[in-house]
Amino acid sequence: MALRGNTNEERIWNFLKDKGLSDHGAAGLMGNLYAESALNPHNLQNTYEKKLGLTDDAYTAAVDSGSYTNFVRDSAGYGLAQWTYWSRKEGLLAYVRSLGKSVGDLEAQLGYLFKELSEGYTGLLTTLKTATNVRTASDAVLTKYERPADQSASVQVKRASYGEKYLTKYAGGSGSQQEPMKGGNNMGKCYASAVLAVAAAEIGYKEKETNSQLDDKTANAGDGNYTKYARDFDQKWPRWYNGKKNGFAWCDMFVDWCFLTAFGYEDALRLLCQPERSAGAGCTYSLGYYRKKGQFYTSDPKPGDQIFFGSSVSNSSHTGIVEKVDGSRVHTIEGNTSDQVARRSYALGASNIIGYGRPNYDAENGGSSGSTGGNSSGSTGSGGSGDTVYTVVRGDTLSGIAARYGTTYKKLAAYNGIANPNVIRVGQKIRIPGTGSGSATPKKTNAELAKEVIAGKWGNGSDRRKQLEAAGYNYDAVQKLVNEMLR
Repeated sequence: MALRGNTNEERIWNFLKDKGLSDHGAAGLMGNLYAESALNPHNLQNTYEKKLGLTDDAYTAAVDSGSYTNFVRDSAGYGLAQWTYWSRKEGLLAYVRSLGKSVGDLEAQLGYLFKELSEGYTGLLTTLKTATNVRTASDAVLTKYERPADQSASVQVKRASYGEKYLTKYAGGSGSQQEPMKGGNNMGKCYASAVLAVAAAEIGYKEKETNSQLDDKTANAGDGNYTKYARDFDQKWPRWYNGKKNGFAWCDMFVDWCFLTAFGYEDALRLLCQPERSAGAGCTYSLGYYRKKGQFYTSDPKPGDQIFFGSSVSNSSHTGIVEKVDGSRVHTIEGNTSDQVARRSYALGASNIIGYGRPNYDAENGGSSGSTGGNSSGSTGSGGSGDTVYTVVRGDTLSGIAARYGTTYKKLAAYNGIANPNVIRVGQKIRIPGTGSGSATPKKTNAELAKEVIAGKWGNGSDRRKQLEAAGYNYDAVQKLVNEMLR
Protein backbone atom coordinates (compact mmCIF):
# COMPACT_ATOMS: atom_id res chain seq x y z
CA MET A 1 0.00 0.00 0.00
CA ALA A 2 1.38 3.42 -1.01
CA LEU A 3 2.09 5.87 1.77
CA ARG A 4 -0.55 8.54 2.36
CA GLY A 5 0.38 12.18 2.85
CA ASN A 6 2.12 15.18 1.32
CA THR A 7 5.21 15.24 3.57
CA ASN A 8 7.45 12.60 5.15
CA GLU A 9 6.08 13.60 8.53
CA GLU A 10 2.48 13.11 7.46
CA ARG A 11 3.29 9.83 5.67
CA ILE A 12 5.04 8.42 8.75
CA TRP A 13 2.14 9.38 11.03
CA ASN A 14 -0.42 7.75 8.72
CA PHE A 15 1.71 4.61 8.37
CA LEU A 16 2.02 4.18 12.12
CA LYS A 17 -1.67 4.79 12.70
CA ASP A 18 -2.54 2.27 9.96
CA LYS A 19 -0.40 -0.26 11.87
CA GLY A 20 -2.57 0.15 14.95
CA LEU A 21 -0.47 2.47 17.09
CA SER A 22 -2.37 4.75 19.45
CA ASP A 23 -2.10 8.51 18.93
CA HIS A 24 0.29 8.76 21.89
CA GLY A 25 2.28 5.73 20.75
CA ALA A 26 2.71 7.06 17.22
CA ALA A 27 3.74 10.47 18.57
CA GLY A 28 6.25 8.96 21.01
CA LEU A 29 7.87 6.89 18.27
CA MET A 30 7.96 9.81 15.84
CA GLY A 31 9.60 12.05 18.45
CA ASN A 32 12.43 9.54 18.74
CA LEU A 33 12.76 9.17 14.97
CA TYR A 34 12.94 12.94 14.66
CA ALA A 35 15.71 13.06 17.28
CA GLU A 36 17.63 10.38 15.40
CA SER A 37 17.26 11.52 11.78
CA ALA A 38 14.98 14.57 11.53
CA LEU A 39 12.64 12.10 9.70
CA ASN A 40 15.06 11.96 6.76
CA PRO A 41 15.38 8.35 5.45
CA HIS A 42 18.68 9.28 3.71
CA ASN A 43 20.25 10.63 6.89
CA LEU A 44 23.87 9.57 7.42
CA GLN A 45 25.36 10.10 10.87
CA ASN A 46 27.13 13.48 10.82
CA THR A 47 30.53 12.22 11.95
CA TYR A 48 30.55 9.70 9.10
CA GLU A 49 29.73 12.33 6.48
CA LYS A 50 33.11 13.84 7.28
CA LYS A 51 34.90 10.50 7.74
CA LEU A 52 33.65 8.99 4.48
CA GLY A 53 33.53 12.23 2.51
CA LEU A 54 29.93 11.54 1.46
CA THR A 55 26.71 13.49 1.85
CA ASP A 56 23.44 11.80 2.83
CA ASP A 57 22.33 11.45 -0.78
CA ALA A 58 25.76 10.46 -2.11
CA TYR A 59 26.06 7.71 0.49
CA THR A 60 22.58 6.41 -0.37
CA ALA A 61 23.33 6.41 -4.09
CA ALA A 62 26.66 4.64 -3.57
CA VAL A 63 25.01 1.87 -1.53
CA ASP A 64 22.26 1.47 -4.11
CA SER A 65 24.70 1.29 -7.02
CA GLY A 66 27.03 -1.13 -5.28
CA SER A 67 30.02 1.21 -5.52
CA TYR A 68 30.11 1.38 -1.71
CA THR A 69 30.25 -2.13 -0.28
CA ASN A 70 30.84 -1.50 3.44
CA PHE A 71 27.31 -0.43 4.39
CA VAL A 72 26.77 -3.33 6.81
CA ARG A 73 30.09 -3.07 8.66
CA ASP A 74 30.94 0.66 8.66
CA SER A 75 29.19 1.37 12.02
CA ALA A 76 27.60 4.52 10.55
CA GLY A 77 24.12 5.36 11.77
CA TYR A 78 21.75 5.54 8.81
CA GLY A 79 18.11 6.17 7.99
CA LEU A 80 15.02 7.03 10.00
CA ALA A 81 16.10 5.07 13.07
CA GLN A 82 19.84 5.56 12.55
CA TRP A 83 20.40 1.82 12.23
CA THR A 84 24.03 1.23 13.25
CA TYR A 85 24.79 -2.33 14.40
CA TRP A 86 25.86 -4.61 11.59
CA SER A 87 23.10 -7.22 11.95
CA ARG A 88 20.36 -4.56 11.84
CA LYS A 89 21.92 -2.83 8.83
CA GLU A 90 22.30 -6.22 7.14
CA GLY A 91 18.62 -6.88 7.76
CA LEU A 92 17.65 -3.45 6.42
CA LEU A 93 19.68 -3.92 3.24
CA ALA A 94 18.25 -7.38 2.60
CA TYR A 95 14.72 -6.14 3.21
CA VAL A 96 14.86 -3.16 0.83
CA ARG A 97 16.55 -5.22 -1.87
CA SER A 98 13.84 -7.86 -1.61
CA LEU A 99 11.39 -5.09 -2.48
CA GLY A 100 13.54 -3.72 -5.29
CA LYS A 101 13.72 -0.39 -3.46
CA SER A 102 16.47 2.09 -2.62
CA VAL A 103 18.05 1.68 0.81
CA GLY A 104 16.83 5.24 1.44
CA ASP A 105 13.22 4.61 0.43
CA LEU A 106 10.85 5.87 3.12
CA GLU A 107 8.19 3.20 2.67
CA ALA A 108 10.79 0.42 2.72
CA GLN A 109 12.41 1.76 5.89
CA LEU A 110 9.05 2.04 7.62
CA GLY A 111 8.28 -1.53 6.61
CA TYR A 112 11.59 -2.72 8.05
CA LEU A 113 11.06 -0.73 11.26
CA PHE A 114 7.67 -2.38 11.77
CA LYS A 115 9.17 -5.78 10.93
CA GLU A 116 11.72 -5.27 13.71
CA LEU A 117 9.03 -4.20 16.16
CA SER A 118 6.79 -7.15 15.25
CA GLU A 119 9.52 -9.78 15.43
CA GLY A 120 11.96 -8.60 18.08
CA TYR A 121 10.23 -5.97 20.19
CA THR A 122 6.75 -7.33 20.79
CA GLY A 123 6.47 -5.85 24.27
CA LEU A 124 7.38 -2.41 22.97
CA LEU A 125 4.89 -2.75 20.12
CA THR A 126 2.14 -3.54 22.63
CA THR A 127 3.11 -0.42 24.59
CA LEU A 128 2.91 1.72 21.45
CA LYS A 129 -0.52 0.34 20.57
CA THR A 130 -1.95 0.96 24.04
CA ALA A 131 -0.06 4.08 25.23
CA THR A 132 -2.22 6.86 26.70
CA ASN A 133 0.53 9.46 27.11
CA VAL A 134 3.47 10.46 24.95
CA ARG A 135 6.16 10.35 27.63
CA THR A 136 5.56 6.67 28.44
CA ALA A 137 5.69 5.74 24.74
CA SER A 138 8.71 7.91 24.05
CA ASP A 139 10.71 6.58 27.00
CA ALA A 140 9.93 3.00 25.95
CA VAL A 141 11.24 3.62 22.42
CA LEU A 142 14.33 5.38 23.78
CA THR A 143 15.31 2.68 26.29
CA LYS A 144 14.16 -0.47 24.50
CA TYR A 145 14.60 0.22 20.77
CA GLU A 146 16.93 3.13 20.04
CA ARG A 147 19.10 2.71 23.15
CA PRO A 148 21.59 5.56 22.57
CA ALA A 149 24.54 6.03 24.91
CA ASP A 150 22.86 9.05 26.48
CA GLN A 151 19.48 8.16 27.98
CA SER A 152 19.53 10.91 30.59
CA ALA A 153 16.48 12.69 31.94
CA SER A 154 17.13 15.71 29.72
CA VAL A 155 17.21 13.47 26.64
CA GLN A 156 13.97 11.81 27.73
CA VAL A 157 12.34 15.22 28.11
CA LYS A 158 13.57 16.48 24.75
CA ARG A 159 12.37 13.42 22.81
CA ALA A 160 8.99 13.42 24.53
CA SER A 161 8.61 17.13 23.73
CA TYR A 162 9.10 16.36 20.02
CA GLY A 163 6.42 13.68 20.32
CA GLU A 164 4.00 16.08 22.01
CA LYS A 165 4.28 18.39 19.00
CA TYR A 166 3.26 15.57 16.65
CA LEU A 167 0.37 14.62 18.95
CA THR A 168 -0.88 18.20 18.90
CA LYS A 169 -0.44 18.54 15.14
CA TYR A 170 -2.05 15.28 14.05
CA ALA A 171 -4.36 14.37 16.91
CA GLY A 172 -5.04 17.76 18.48
CA GLY A 173 -3.45 16.63 21.72
CA SER A 174 -6.27 14.10 22.01
CA GLY A 175 -6.56 12.28 25.27
CA SER A 176 -4.08 14.40 27.22
CA GLN A 177 -6.72 16.16 29.25
CA GLN A 178 -8.59 12.95 30.00
CA GLU A 179 -5.48 10.97 30.89
CA PRO A 180 -2.79 13.01 32.65
CA MET A 181 0.75 11.80 32.29
CA LYS A 182 1.60 9.38 35.05
CA GLY A 183 4.58 9.70 37.34
CA GLY A 184 6.28 7.15 39.55
CA ASN A 185 8.44 4.37 38.18
CA ASN A 186 7.06 4.66 34.66
CA MET A 187 8.56 8.10 34.36
CA GLY A 188 12.04 7.28 35.67
CA LYS A 189 13.99 9.46 38.07
CA CYS A 190 13.15 13.10 38.70
CA TYR A 191 16.37 15.09 38.30
CA ALA A 192 16.85 18.83 38.68
CA SER A 193 18.75 18.85 35.38
CA ALA A 194 15.63 17.66 33.55
CA VAL A 195 13.48 20.64 34.51
CA LEU A 196 16.42 22.99 33.87
CA ALA A 197 16.79 21.56 30.36
CA VAL A 198 13.11 22.23 29.68
CA ALA A 199 13.31 25.77 31.04
CA ALA A 200 16.48 26.59 29.11
CA ALA A 201 14.87 25.47 25.84
CA GLU A 202 12.13 28.09 26.36
CA ILE A 203 14.48 31.08 26.74
CA GLY A 204 13.48 33.77 24.28
CA TYR A 205 9.77 32.93 24.25
CA LYS A 206 7.75 36.18 24.23
CA GLU A 207 4.33 36.84 25.66
CA LYS A 208 1.65 37.40 23.01
CA GLU A 209 -0.49 40.45 22.40
CA THR A 210 -3.52 38.33 21.45
CA ASN A 211 -4.54 34.68 21.68
CA SER A 212 -2.81 33.66 18.45
CA GLN A 213 0.58 32.32 17.24
CA LEU A 214 1.12 30.95 20.74
CA ASP A 215 3.68 28.33 19.68
CA ASP A 216 5.96 30.78 17.88
CA LYS A 217 8.70 32.07 20.17
CA THR A 218 8.73 35.65 18.96
CA ALA A 219 5.67 36.28 16.75
CA ASN A 220 2.75 38.44 17.94
CA ALA A 221 4.82 39.74 20.86
CA GLY A 222 2.99 42.01 23.29
CA ASP A 223 1.76 42.30 26.85
CA GLY A 224 -1.64 40.61 26.65
CA ASN A 225 -0.59 37.73 28.95
CA TYR A 226 -1.36 35.13 26.30
CA THR A 227 1.07 32.19 26.20
CA LYS A 228 1.31 28.57 25.12
CA TYR A 229 1.90 27.69 28.77
CA ALA A 230 -1.52 28.87 29.87
CA ARG A 231 -3.09 27.39 26.73
CA ASP A 232 -1.67 23.98 27.58
CA PHE A 233 -3.05 24.11 31.10
CA ASP A 234 -6.48 25.13 29.81
CA GLN A 235 -6.59 22.44 27.11
CA LYS A 236 -4.30 19.57 28.15
CA TRP A 237 -4.24 19.75 31.94
CA PRO A 238 -7.51 21.46 33.02
CA ARG A 239 -7.51 19.67 36.38
CA TRP A 240 -4.28 21.32 37.48
CA TYR A 241 -5.72 24.74 38.29
CA ASN A 242 -9.11 25.90 39.46
CA GLY A 243 -10.31 27.67 36.32
CA LYS A 244 -8.99 28.90 32.96
CA LYS A 245 -5.69 30.76 32.99
CA ASN A 246 -4.90 32.10 29.51
CA GLY A 247 -4.70 35.88 29.70
CA PHE A 248 -3.43 35.84 33.31
CA ALA A 249 0.05 36.68 34.64
CA TRP A 250 2.18 33.66 33.89
CA CYS A 251 5.49 33.52 35.80
CA ASP A 252 4.19 30.79 38.15
CA MET A 253 2.45 28.99 35.28
CA PHE A 254 5.78 28.85 33.45
CA VAL A 255 7.42 27.08 36.40
CA ASP A 256 4.55 24.59 36.68
CA TRP A 257 4.62 23.97 32.92
CA CYS A 258 8.34 23.17 33.00
CA PHE A 259 7.81 20.62 35.78
CA LEU A 260 4.86 19.04 33.96
CA THR A 261 6.82 18.78 30.72
CA ALA A 262 9.86 17.32 32.47
CA PHE A 263 8.19 14.85 34.84
CA GLY A 264 4.54 14.28 33.99
CA TYR A 265 1.40 15.08 35.93
CA GLU A 266 1.69 13.17 39.18
CA ASP A 267 5.41 13.72 39.77
CA ALA A 268 5.08 17.43 39.00
CA LEU A 269 2.31 17.81 41.60
CA ARG A 270 4.46 15.96 44.14
CA LEU A 271 7.64 17.91 43.46
CA LEU A 272 5.85 21.27 43.60
CA CYS A 273 3.98 20.25 46.78
CA GLN A 274 0.70 21.20 45.11
CA PRO A 275 -2.76 19.67 45.38
CA GLU A 276 -4.76 19.03 42.24
CA ARG A 277 -7.14 21.85 41.28
CA SER A 278 -5.01 24.24 43.31
CA ALA A 279 -5.69 27.95 43.38
CA GLY A 280 -2.22 27.96 41.75
CA ALA A 281 -0.92 30.19 39.04
CA GLY A 282 -0.10 32.59 41.87
CA CYS A 283 3.30 32.99 43.50
CA THR A 284 1.99 33.39 47.04
CA TYR A 285 -0.11 30.22 46.74
CA SER A 286 2.85 28.20 45.41
CA LEU A 287 5.15 29.48 48.14
CA GLY A 288 2.55 28.44 50.71
CA TYR A 289 2.41 24.88 49.36
CA TYR A 290 6.15 24.47 49.97
CA ARG A 291 5.83 25.93 53.47
CA LYS A 292 3.07 23.50 54.40
CA LYS A 293 5.34 20.60 53.41
CA GLY A 294 8.35 22.03 55.26
CA GLN A 295 10.24 22.51 51.99
CA PHE A 296 10.70 26.29 52.00
CA TYR A 297 14.12 27.83 52.75
CA THR A 298 15.33 31.42 53.09
CA SER A 299 18.98 30.73 52.19
CA ASP A 300 21.38 28.27 50.51
CA PRO A 301 19.59 27.93 47.13
CA LYS A 302 20.19 24.86 44.96
CA PRO A 303 19.81 24.34 41.17
CA GLY A 304 16.22 23.33 40.46
CA ASP A 305 14.75 25.27 43.43
CA GLN A 306 11.77 27.54 42.81
CA ILE A 307 12.80 31.07 43.77
CA PHE A 308 10.24 33.57 45.09
CA PHE A 309 10.42 37.38 45.03
CA GLY A 310 8.36 40.02 46.84
CA SER A 311 7.97 41.65 50.23
CA SER A 312 7.01 38.70 52.47
CA VAL A 313 5.89 35.05 52.49
CA SER A 314 2.31 36.31 52.34
CA ASN A 315 2.99 38.64 49.41
CA SER A 316 5.08 37.07 46.64
CA SER A 317 4.91 38.87 43.31
CA HIS A 318 7.26 36.92 41.04
CA THR A 319 8.92 33.51 40.71
CA GLY A 320 11.35 31.48 38.61
CA ILE A 321 13.70 28.48 38.70
CA VAL A 322 17.24 28.54 40.11
CA GLU A 323 19.63 27.45 37.35
CA LYS A 324 22.90 27.71 39.25
CA VAL A 325 24.60 29.39 42.19
CA ASP A 326 27.95 30.97 41.41
CA GLY A 327 29.90 32.52 44.26
CA SER A 328 27.78 35.31 45.67
CA ARG A 329 25.10 35.24 42.98
CA VAL A 330 22.09 33.12 42.14
CA HIS A 331 21.21 32.66 38.47
CA THR A 332 17.65 31.94 37.36
CA ILE A 333 15.38 31.19 34.41
CA GLU A 334 12.11 33.10 34.69
CA GLY A 335 8.89 33.46 32.75
CA ASN A 336 7.02 36.76 32.44
CA THR A 337 10.14 38.80 33.09
CA SER A 338 10.00 41.79 30.74
CA ASP A 339 7.19 39.84 29.04
CA GLN A 340 9.39 36.90 28.06
CA VAL A 341 11.35 33.86 29.28
CA ALA A 342 14.87 34.95 30.16
CA ARG A 343 17.89 34.32 32.35
CA ARG A 344 18.39 36.65 35.31
CA SER A 345 21.02 37.03 38.05
CA TYR A 346 20.81 38.37 41.61
CA ALA A 347 23.08 38.87 44.59
CA LEU A 348 22.53 36.23 47.25
CA GLY A 349 20.60 37.86 50.07
CA ALA A 350 19.02 40.49 47.78
CA SER A 351 16.20 42.22 49.63
CA ASN A 352 13.56 41.23 47.07
CA ILE A 353 14.29 37.48 47.39
CA ILE A 354 11.86 35.92 49.88
CA GLY A 355 13.25 32.39 49.67
CA TYR A 356 13.26 29.06 47.85
CA GLY A 357 10.87 26.14 47.47
CA ARG A 358 12.84 22.89 47.26
CA PRO A 359 11.40 19.93 45.32
CA ASN A 360 12.44 16.46 46.49
CA TYR A 361 14.48 15.53 43.43
CA ASP A 362 16.21 12.19 43.03
CA ALA A 363 19.96 12.13 43.52
CA GLU A 364 21.91 12.81 40.34
CA ASN A 365 25.42 11.76 39.31
CA GLY A 366 25.95 9.97 42.58
CA GLY A 367 25.13 13.02 44.70
CA SER A 368 22.81 13.33 47.63
CA SER A 369 19.04 13.55 47.37
CA GLY A 370 17.60 16.96 46.60
CA SER A 371 18.58 19.56 44.04
CA THR A 372 21.83 19.02 42.21
CA GLY A 373 23.76 20.99 39.66
CA GLY A 374 23.74 20.70 35.94
CA ASN A 375 22.57 22.75 32.98
CA SER A 376 22.42 22.35 29.25
CA SER A 377 25.78 24.04 28.66
CA GLY A 378 27.89 22.12 31.13
CA SER A 379 28.71 23.35 34.60
CA THR A 380 31.76 24.65 36.41
CA GLY A 381 32.54 24.53 40.09
CA SER A 382 35.68 24.91 42.19
CA GLY A 383 37.78 21.93 43.24
CA GLY A 384 40.69 21.67 45.55
CA SER A 385 44.08 23.30 45.19
CA GLY A 386 42.77 26.15 43.10
CA ASP A 387 41.43 23.89 40.37
CA THR A 388 38.19 24.40 38.49
CA VAL A 389 35.95 21.35 37.97
CA TYR A 390 33.99 21.09 34.71
CA THR A 391 31.08 18.64 34.30
CA VAL A 392 30.90 17.05 30.86
CA VAL A 393 27.66 17.39 28.89
CA ARG A 394 26.57 15.72 25.65
CA GLY A 395 28.55 16.96 22.66
CA ASP A 396 31.66 17.86 24.64
CA THR A 397 35.14 16.77 23.58
CA LEU A 398 38.27 17.00 25.65
CA SER A 399 39.89 19.24 23.04
CA GLY A 400 36.85 21.51 23.05
CA ILE A 401 36.90 21.82 26.85
CA ALA A 402 40.64 22.50 26.74
CA ALA A 403 40.20 25.27 24.17
CA ARG A 404 37.59 26.98 26.33
CA TYR A 405 40.02 27.14 29.24
CA GLY A 406 43.15 28.07 27.32
CA THR A 407 44.95 24.75 27.67
CA THR A 408 45.46 21.55 25.62
CA TYR A 409 43.68 18.23 25.62
CA LYS A 410 46.98 16.47 26.33
CA LYS A 411 47.47 18.46 29.52
CA LEU A 412 43.90 17.78 30.64
CA ALA A 413 44.21 14.07 29.86
CA ALA A 414 47.44 13.78 31.84
CA TYR A 415 46.12 15.82 34.76
CA ASN A 416 42.90 13.81 35.00
CA GLY A 417 44.42 10.39 34.32
CA ILE A 418 42.44 9.94 31.09
CA ALA A 419 44.01 7.12 29.10
CA ASN A 420 42.06 7.77 25.89
CA PRO A 421 41.44 11.51 25.30
CA ASN A 422 38.86 10.65 22.63
CA VAL A 423 36.58 9.04 25.22
CA ILE A 424 34.84 11.11 27.89
CA ARG A 425 31.36 10.52 29.27
CA VAL A 426 28.40 12.74 30.15
CA GLY A 427 28.56 13.68 33.84
CA GLN A 428 32.32 13.10 34.10
CA LYS A 429 34.22 15.67 36.18
CA ILE A 430 37.20 17.28 34.43
CA ARG A 431 39.61 19.20 36.66
CA ILE A 432 41.16 22.30 35.08
CA PRO A 433 44.54 22.75 36.81
CA GLY A 434 45.39 25.88 38.69
CA THR A 435 42.58 28.07 37.39
CA GLY A 436 41.21 28.94 40.79
CA SER A 437 37.63 29.09 42.03
CA GLY A 438 35.48 30.72 39.43
CA SER A 439 38.43 32.35 37.63
CA ALA A 440 38.29 30.17 34.55
CA THR A 441 35.45 30.81 32.18
CA PRO A 442 34.76 28.90 28.95
CA LYS A 443 35.11 30.98 25.86
CA LYS A 444 31.51 30.56 24.77
CA THR A 445 28.66 28.12 25.39
CA ASN A 446 27.13 26.15 22.55
CA ALA A 447 23.98 28.26 22.90
CA GLU A 448 25.99 31.48 22.44
CA LEU A 449 27.77 30.01 19.44
CA ALA A 450 24.49 28.88 17.87
CA LYS A 451 23.18 32.46 18.03
CA GLU A 452 26.36 33.71 16.37
CA VAL A 453 26.05 31.06 13.65
CA ILE A 454 22.50 32.20 12.91
CA ALA A 455 23.76 35.78 12.72
CA GLY A 456 26.28 34.69 10.07
CA LYS A 457 29.46 35.13 12.13
CA TRP A 458 30.88 31.66 11.45
CA GLY A 459 30.36 31.28 7.70
CA ASN A 460 28.47 28.49 5.95
CA GLY A 461 28.82 24.79 5.10
CA SER A 462 32.26 23.25 5.38
CA ASP A 463 33.81 26.64 6.12
CA ARG A 464 31.64 26.95 9.25
CA ARG A 465 32.76 23.51 10.44
CA LYS A 466 36.43 24.36 9.86
CA GLN A 467 36.19 27.64 11.76
CA LEU A 468 34.36 26.19 14.75
CA GLU A 469 36.61 23.16 15.05
CA ALA A 470 39.73 25.28 14.62
CA ALA A 471 38.54 27.37 17.56
CA GLY A 472 38.15 24.23 19.66
CA TYR A 473 34.37 23.91 19.52
CA ASN A 474 32.15 20.91 18.75
CA TYR A 475 30.60 21.65 15.35
CA ASP A 476 27.96 18.92 15.52
CA ALA A 477 26.68 20.05 18.93
CA VAL A 478 26.51 23.70 17.83
CA GLN A 479 24.81 22.90 14.52
CA LYS A 480 22.20 20.75 16.30
CA LEU A 481 21.28 23.74 18.48
CA VAL A 482 21.13 25.96 15.39
CA ASN A 483 18.68 23.57 13.75
CA GLU A 484 16.52 23.49 16.89
CA MET A 485 16.47 27.30 17.16
CA LEU A 486 15.45 27.70 13.53
CA ARG A 487 12.66 25.11 13.63
